[in-house]
Amino acid sequence: MKFRVNRTVRSWWKSWEKHPSIAWSLSILWVLVVCLVAFVWNLGNIGLVDETEPLFAEAARQMTVTGDWITPYFNGETRFDKPPLVYWLMAIAYKLIGVNEWAVRLPSALSAIAVTGLGFYTLRYYGLPSPSAVTGQAREGTRRRQLWLSALLGAAAIALNPEMIVWGRTGVSDMLLTGCVGCALLSFFLGYVNTNQPALQTRWYLAFYVLVALAILTKGPVGIVLPVLIIGAFLLYLGKAQEVLREMFPIRGLALVLVLAVPWYVLVILRNGENYVNKFFGYHNLERFTGVVNHHWAPWYFYFLVVLLGFAPWSIYLPVAIARLRFWQCGKWRDSPRSTHLGLFALFWFAGIFGFFTVAVTKLPSYVLPLMPAAGILVALLFSDQLRTGVKGLRTEEEEVSTQELAVNQPEGEFPTQSSFLRPFFWSGVVNVVFLSVLAGAILYSPNFLGYDPAVPDLRQMVQRSGLTVRGGIIWGATAIWAGLLLLKRRRWRWLWSPNLIGFMAFIIFTITPAYFMMDQARQLPLRELSARIAQVQQPGEAILMIGFKKPSVVFYTQRPVNYFAKVASAMEYIEAIAATQAKPPSVLILTEPKYLEKSKLQPNQYQNLGASGAYQLIRLSKQIVASVQHRSSS
Repeated sequence: MKFRVNRTVRSWWKSWEKHPSIAWSLSILWVLVVCLVAFVWNLGNIGLVDETEPLFAEAARQMTVTGDWITPYFNGETRFDKPPLVYWLMAIAYKLIGVNEWAVRLPSALSAIAVTGLGFYTLRYYGLPSPSAVTGQAREGTRRRQLWLSALLGAAAIALNPEMIVWGRTGVSDMLLTGCVGCALLSFFLGYVNTNQPALQTRWYLAFYVLVALAILTKGPVGIVLPVLIIGAFLLYLGKAQEVLREMFPIRGLALVLVLAVPWYVLVILRNGENYVNKFFGYHNLERFTGVVNHHWAPWYFYFLVVLLGFAPWSIYLPVAIARLRFWQCGKWRDSPRSTHLGLFALFWFAGIFGFFTVAVTKLPSYVLPLMPAAGILVALLFSDQLRTGVKGLRTEEEEVSTQELAVNQPEGEFPTQSSFLRPFFWSGVVNVVFLSVLAGAILYSPNFLGYDPAVPDLRQMVQRSGLTVRGGIIWGATAIWAGLLLLKRRRWRWLWSPNLIGFMAFIIFTITPAYFMMDQARQLPLRELSARIAQVQQPGEAILMIGFKKPSVVFYTQRPVNYFAKVASAMEYIEAIAATQAKPPSVLILTEPKYLEKSKLQPNQYQNLGASGAYQLIRLSKQIVASVQHRSSS
């Protein structure tokens, strides 16, 4: 039976290699399917999620309305949180496909697809696990297969993890930054390894500079700080700083970055002056790094937990994937060809971003999103090496002998063969099974952990009735059993990637996607319905008040300014001010919750009930009532 399997696999590989066009077509199809599931499927079929996403969406819409592409605005106020690239891309998408959720999220989805695709391309040509992968006899066929395995697994690992999926489907700037920084770093590496093709090398370095400029236009100085930090550390480690800098023409590159990125900053500062400088560079950059902003504090180990859960289920294998590189053997790496350095570069990429944001005082889960492609590369190199050397059908007869000799006669201090890490790989698999089992139990009992949500008072009962937690628990429980069965036999350990991949895709399709729709129907649909109602009934000069909560999505869906008030008293003071400053005060629309309406002490005969949906209620205070509010106050 084993003989037949080996012959079948070997025959499949020979057919694959004899028809490279078919191999590339199928591989591209694989990348497209992975990206479709991860980033595109139902992308715009769920409403914008409060609080952050509508801020970006509405600021971009305002650009299309006002024609001001320099200063972003939200709800009549300047929005200096982020540079303009994400707003520009959303606004362009509005022009092409209309003002809708698809257009809002399209820049994020395309950024995720771009970094996944370029990661696949890089692994296909340079996805060798270590310098030892290019030594030995009769290894050319092995190297080709190694590269295909690395690329196919890498595309899945880069795209199919919670962090990439969440931010690849959210209309904010985090995934755009990840796409720009990730593609910039991959472009640098592709230039770094193409020493024999100067023209191609120059084009890749040019792409690097352009992408760094776009990263600066996405999130500011961090767009250049992160690539410089990572590449600088990588080159210093290898002792190649001067050599590579001569190849990169850094003065020309910096000039290109400045020409592309600086003009907008000059224009926005000329228009807004010190206000922009203090708010963007001071508050949103310097203060976020040196102090706690918006209560986003977390302990030093915060990002260990973020990577563990955000890169699940692949995160379990990151320690052994890093250890197998033997990065402490600096001399060995310096003597190895550049084409074998992808794993080491991914390690510096991962560690650079992880360390930078660990030092920063303000912490958010999305900050380490740009390291996820590097983590995917590291895990892909681990699994492709384990799979290729562990499956005889992927090697020729000559390579069988060569591989066995390498494992037995490996000189001390050399880079390891896959057999050197079988024991830690096995224990990683054991932890993988435990992790999946805990995950299954946590999902199964998750309704018991849900707190009270005023927007969805019956949230716990709704989740229990849906059966989604049972479905999710079954999926991960079955995945844990599958992984456990693979661990029972040594030759099956290399296939541990398969239950993780298939289990994760099943979880997305059968649990996460229905859960998104369910929560959208419960939390966001009522606001969209009442926003549509506001757009229908608003009279000229009539102000819109939101009392007790802040939901920016209402501004986007009504396409009208909204006045937010955390307290009822503040809202009543605003109504009094309207009556005091206008001889004939207009009526007022109020979107609130019943409990805040009770606190206002307005009687049912004093307002017109225009509609209710979910936990929210829309009312109108007539002109007479608004005038009487001021009269009562003055008396």
